[in-house]
Amino acid sequence: MEESRSANAVPQRRKFILDLAKISGITLLLNTPFLGRASNILTLEEEVTVGEIIDLFISKVGAGAFPKTVDTLKSGSRGMKVTGIVTTMFATIDVIRKAIALNANFIIAHEPTFYNHLDETAWLANDDVYQFKAELLKKHMITVWRNHDYIHTLKPDGVGAGLLKQLNWASYFDQKTGTLNIPAIPLSGLIEFLKTKLNISKVRYIGDLKQDCKKVLFLPGAAGGTTQISMLSKLKPDVLICGEIQEWETAEYIRDARAKGDQVSLVVLGHVASEEAGSEFMAGWLRTNFPDLKTTHVPSTNSLSFY
Repeated sequence: MEESRSANAVPQRRKFILDLAKISGITLLLNTPFLGRASNILTLEEEVTVGEIIDLFISKVGAGAFPKTVDTLKSGSRGMKVTGIVTTMFATIDVIRKAIALNANFIIAHEPTFYNHLDETAWLANDDVYQFKAELLKKHMITVWRNHDYIHTLKPDGVGAGLLKQLNWASYFDQKTGTLNIPAIPLSGLIEFLKTKLNISKVRYIGDLKQDCKKVLFLPGAAGGTTQISMLSKLKPDVLICGEIQEWETAEYIRDARAKGDQVSLVVLGHVASEEAGSEFMAGWLRTNFPDLKTTHVPSTNSLSFY
């Protein structure tokens, strides 16, 4: 998730954790995505198109097609016959090359392809990196669709559902508080657990590594400082786990809260690591609804390294 959203996504971002209150049936949802789908399953003999896949997913969201959304095609066309699918967080050049090797001509990405929330490209017209990427997609006839607003609108949120499954935390959600009540664990142990489960080499944090953490506020992606701080103030968790922050906002709030005497910590996972499970969730949905199409989840990995 990002701080700047389309008109439909903003309300969803602010109640991300609260949406998980519908999590009681999450295990069944994760194992058999979108019940009652059997009549919708298409086969390769029917020559599945990009548009058919997109329309079926949107129909399962329940809100209809959004009049304003970032979930548009970034290359290719709706009418293209699909030979294979790749799901990922970012349609990077490396991910595109892997899709080519897999004979997959449809990439479903969660985040932007061209370096800004709306994927506007006029300002990049003379940029050689943009030109290289766009030409690579065109040469290999690859369609890229962003699935951001729709997957976040699912009940429960598709990214959150995938994440809680990966962490085995679905049963810890507290519907009354909108937080997770996990078994008490020192902050150091919680960080190691997150690094192991989410395949992260390092995280950034604020807090006492010996502090026990039980009440967790989890805000994947980039919810923004106002949302993060408002929910910290209201819910009073032991720890906020998030994807990314504006360093001059949430980090400074946590620092002052601790100086005031509050026992609150912060763990910053990185945007990709905090939402990658949503792309795996999407891959599972595709395999269930389009079993004759080869679907591969290709992690885009973190763009940043730690020295």
